[in-house]
Amino acid sequence: MFIQRTVVSVYSKCLTTILACWVFLAVYGNAYAFDSVALQHEAVSLTQAERAYLKEHKKVTLCVDPDWVPYEHIDASGKHVGIAADLLALIEARTGVEFQLVPTRDWNESLEYSKAGKCQALSFLNQSVERSEWLIFTSPLFSDPNVFITREEHPFISDPATLENESIVFPEGTAMEGLIRERYPNLEVMLAKSEDETLDMVSSRRSSMTMRSLIVAAYTIRKNGLFNLKIAGQLPLYMNHLRIGVRKGEGVLRNILDKGVQSITPQEKGRVVNQHVAINVQTMLDPRWLFASGGLAAIIAALWGYWTYRLRKLNAALLHLSNTDNLTGLANRQMLSGCMAEAMIRSHQYAFPFSVLLLDVDNFKKVNDTFGHLAGDAVLQALSSIAVRELRPQDTPGRWGGEEFLVLLPQTGAAEAVKLAEMLRSRVGEYEFAEGLHCTVSIGVAEMQASDTPDTLIHRADTALYRAKNEGKNRVVLG
Repeated sequence: MFIQRTVVSVYSKCLTTILACWVFLAVYGNAYAFDSVALQHEAVSLTQAERAYLKEHKKVTLCVDPDWVPYEHIDASGKHVGIAADLLALIEARTGVEFQLVPTRDWNESLEYSKAGKCQALSFLNQSVERSEWLIFTSPLFSDPNVFITREEHPFISDPATLENESIVFPEGTAMEGLIRERYPNLEVMLAKSEDETLDMVSSRRSSMTMRSLIVAAYTIRKNGLFNLKIAGQLPLYMNHLRIGVRKGEGVLRNILDKGVQSITPQEKGRVVNQHVAINVQTMLDPRWLFASGGLAAIIAALWGYWTYRLRKLNAALLHLSNTDNLTGLANRQMLSGCMAEAMIRSHQYAFPFSVLLLDVDNFKKVNDTFGHLAGDAVLQALSSIAVRELRPQDTPGRWGGEEFLVLLPQTGAAEAVKLAEMLRSRVGEYEFAEGLHCTVSIGVAEMQASDTPDTLIHRADTALYRAKNEGKNRVVLG
């Protein structure tokens, strides 16, 4: 535990330092180094059907978030500006698509307009199960980690599930709000009208924390002078993978836009980001004077390299601690929940089947009582090894809790899932865990349905598992 606390403490400091360095370099380095960089526009190759679509549809109606600086906003002249706007401009230039902005008052109205068919595309959003009901998505246009932002005195957040009597605030209409409500009911969720209000509520003690994009948080903290705030942790699976959303039935348009997305290089994205992160950040220092000093530039580069190296090592340690069950070495419940949510989104998007197995060791209390808890631990470890050895490379087994294991089976329908479950049940039954110690397992199987949420899918697997127990144990039941 001491090592874990040390890693977490140092990691927290590193995150804060990295944010400061990142903003520093973004502000000063960009202003000096990228003023004259021009982005190249190279046309993508379109199919005959895609060219015919563009010929028929002269303009593509677009809804955006009018207040999400620096990603995107509508300026005083009514123009769409920001990181998203510049990336979309590259897509326009390379595909021949011409976007026509549909004005909205806020992000919620943009979502409603999209649902109602008033705009064909949404500019910069995370994919979710709810949004997949009416949208199809391009590849990620931009990715950015979500981080916890708290006041300086708040301890590092390694697991939000352990927090008590704390609140978290989000701007209205964000995908992260729904995920946090579902995964962490122990947190009181509050809503704000804007990014500025969100961070101000944390700074002024009206809320304990928020979880926001690193780029947006860095920009807003600097712009508003909220220097009592800090990065206090990150959930590795909670990344922003920002895409263009296109209404269902517009598959040709999605494919055109996706080609444009994939044509943008990481270097081009970096230049666009740096140009906007530096906007409206005021400083008393002249960046040209700073970078005229080779010695100072070398020191900054050395510090950046050092902290990047330290962060990679600490991040790897933290990821292992936060995502792995200590006893079995498998994915823990937090990791499984995130993987399942992503797998369900992919299943919705691509119409792939997806199934889960919920496995429980029969009479496990008797094992502990008869052979001791160390023997019980050895059973769970051996069972984990069996699962890793026997399952397919694409499957994800993990410890759900106690003697329960969850297995995620992507691109797998109910019939195949039952076969895999029967194979696991048989292998476990044949295995001698210790001299004279044999165990059996009961397994509940559930295939995802169109209306399923992660909770309903798990509930059906759990109900099937309960039936397997009641029907005599050592069996597989499909829910």
